[in-house]
Formats: sequence, structure tokens, C-alpha cells
Amino acid sequence: MKNIIQSVKGTREFYPYEMALRSWLYSKIRSVSELFGYQEYDGPFLESIDLYAAKSGEELVKEQSFVFPDRGGNLIALRPELTPSLARMVAQKQHELIYPLRWWSFGPFWRYENPQKGRSREFFQWNIDLIGVNTPEADAELVAICAEFFRLIGLTSEEIKILVNDRRLMDEQLSKLGISQDDKGDVLGMIDRKDKMRTSEWVIYIQEKGLTLPQVDGLLALLSNKDLAKTSENLNRFFNALNALGVQDYVDYDPGVVRGLDYYTSIVFEARDVGESSRAILGGGHYDNLVEAVGGDSLPAVGFAMGDVVLPIILKELNKLPDFKVYPAQVLVTVFDEATLPASYSIAAEIRKAGIATQVYPEPGKLGKQFKYADRIGLRFAVTIGPDEIAQGVVQIKDLVSGEQQSLKKAEVVPYLKKNLA
Repeated sequence: MKNIIQSVKGTREFYPYEMALRSWLYSKIRSVSELFGYQEYDGPFLESIDLYAAKSGEELVKEQSFVFPDRGGNLIALRPELTPSLARMVAQKQHELIYPLRWWSFGPFWRYENPQKGRSREFFQWNIDLIGVNTPEADAELVAICAEFFRLIGLTSEEIKILVNDRRLMDEQLSKLGISQDDKGDVLGMIDRKDKMRTSEWVIYIQEKGLTLPQVDGLLALLSNKDLAKTSENLNRFFNALNALGVQDYVDYDPGVVRGLDYYTSIVFEARDVGESSRAILGGGHYDNLVEAVGGDSLPAVGFAMGDVVLPIILKELNKLPDFKVYPAQVLVTVFDEATLPASYSIAAEIRKAGIATQVYPEPGKLGKQFKYADRIGLRFAVTIGPDEIAQGVVQIKDLVSGEQQSLKKAEVVPYLKKNLA
């Protein structure tokens, strides 16, 4: 057996079915984004590593990014996320843009992770942001977009939950536990790791990181306090807005949700599937300082990102993946022999002019073989024009679903196909 060159570890190949799935997902993302009035944009695939340093967190920059020097010796990264690029793009034209901005994007990203089910080094990601508004109601709009997206693709609130917290509320609670301002970022990072470890392992881990036993006990109590949101005016306004938007059934408060990226400043959220696996589907939150950090004026924003790897796995497990039509053609024009090839091409061109996707079999051959090919790839009709048909000025059309075959005049072919494919 020949030794086939393998693809790069962690990258993905989109055969026609996978490409149809990606296109379907993109269409649903576009639909819900535009439903809420958001404009599509995109940023560069390559960025200076300086854009991410001290803005996205050390783990993302030092451990998860693909970084290489260009010919001038500058360190370049394949983009691991889009929000810093978005902040820079806004900063560059800050005083020309009309606020609030509602922008969305869907494109490729790269992270140097350990490839496994639900995680790859190359992925597509939906990013959507509302920029220039500093209210919990704006944050609620982004969560409502999440919920409406799940509704659109057929996932219910019994199958998906969007978990919400407020980093300002957590900041206050960590102060009450005697955790210094300098240490809060590290503690938030510890909290973010909690769902990736057993509770007993996590307790040992945070003690080894320097937390005292009273602080550990206090942190465990804090992370189990589902009523904490009621003490926050910000979260009360947020949940009232969700009720008005009609998506409250998808959303729960969870003090364990803090998000790992350093730039979030207030409300944060994650969507997960319900059950033992509880896989993260998307995440985001409110950020105030990122535009300023890349050289612009301070500007509040809220947004989220969703990769394209986990969601199809969940849809498949729930038997909610659509039945994709991989082959776009609906009609096959057969080729009887070389002498009739021009006639086959001519009738195919007429059918295409009517907007009906049509293939011509690529070479003359047995009609049975050609019909079998059309049937296997799911085409509805096969059209044949052999020497006898040419002499009589007719065309044979076979319905590959019913098996019915009939002879039509050439002028009748397009109306017949239009009627039966409508």
C-alpha cells in the first residue's frame, strides 16, 4: 500500500458533507445575526503577537498560539481569537464610526491545543459584538442572540443552558475572602479551571497555589451560592431584560462562570449542553478597556464567540443534524454516444438557463450505469437524447424516484422539470 502524506496534526478536511454542514451553520449564524441588525465584517488572519500580549492572557499567548518570525524578525501569530483585532479596527476609525456598532464575523482561527474530540487546532468561529453601550440590557441582547440561535437550529432550553455571572460581583466577594487585588486574577483563573477537575483535586490545587483553608471553604461556599445574583443590581436588570426578550428559559445564574480571558470586566456567560458532559459551546462577556488598550479611547462592549467543532457533535448526539443535500444538481443528462454528445450538451444548457442545476455524464457509456450513478448521488431526473430521440425531435425523461419514464418534446422539458421540482 502506498504511503499517503498525512495532513498536519490538528487541522481539518472538509469533504462535501462536512462542507455542507459548515455552510449550513454559517447560514444560520448569518440569519440570526442579521435578525438582530448586526453587520458582517472580518479581520486579518495574521497579527503581530504584540496585539495579544497582556490583553488575552498569558496562557493564550505563550501556550496556545501559533507564533513564527517573519523575514524581518517580527513575531507573527495565526489569529487565536478575533476580539483584539476588532478592538484595533475600531480604534483605527473610532471617530468615523456610527455607534452603537453591531458587528459579526465567521472565519478561521488557530490554537496550539491537544487535538481530541470536540477540539482541534484549526477551527471556524462565530464572533458577534455590540460596541459603545455600557448597560446590562446590552449584555442581555447578546445572550438573547445566543438563545435565539439555539432555537433556530432546534435546540431547546432543556438541552442547552446559558450560564451567567458578573466579574464585578465576584471581585467584591473575593475581597470579602481576604484575597488581594493582585491575586484576584490568579484566583479567577483557578475558578475557571474548576469544571476541568474533580472537586477534591481542585481543592488541593488551589491550596497549593497559596489559598488558606478558610479561603478555600469560603470559595467553595461562594461557588455554590445560586442566590448571589439577587444581591446585584446589575444582574437584576440583566435578567429583567432577558424576561422581556422572552429567552429567560435558556439562562441560569452560575457563580462558577468567570471566563479565562483577562479583558472581561463585568457580565460573562457560557452556553453548555445539559447533562454529564456539560460541554462549552460558546462564551463571552462585557469588556470596557480593550479598545483603549490597543491605542483608542475607552469604549464599552459586549460580545461572544462560538467555535464550529463542538456544536455539530451535540446536534448529532441529539439526532438534530439536518439531512444535507451534498450534490447540488437535480438533473443528469446522459450521453448516449460521441455522436450525440453535442445534443446532450445543448439540452443541458437549456435546462441550466432555467435555473435548474444540471450535470452531464462525463463520457459516453451504458445508460444503466449512468442511471445508477444519478440514483446513487440522489438526483431526481435523468434525461436521455439518443439517435432515435434526435430523429423524432423528442427527449426521454426518467423520474428516478418513481421509475416513471416518458417522451417529451424539447420545448416541454423545462416546464415539466420546473413543475416537478417546485
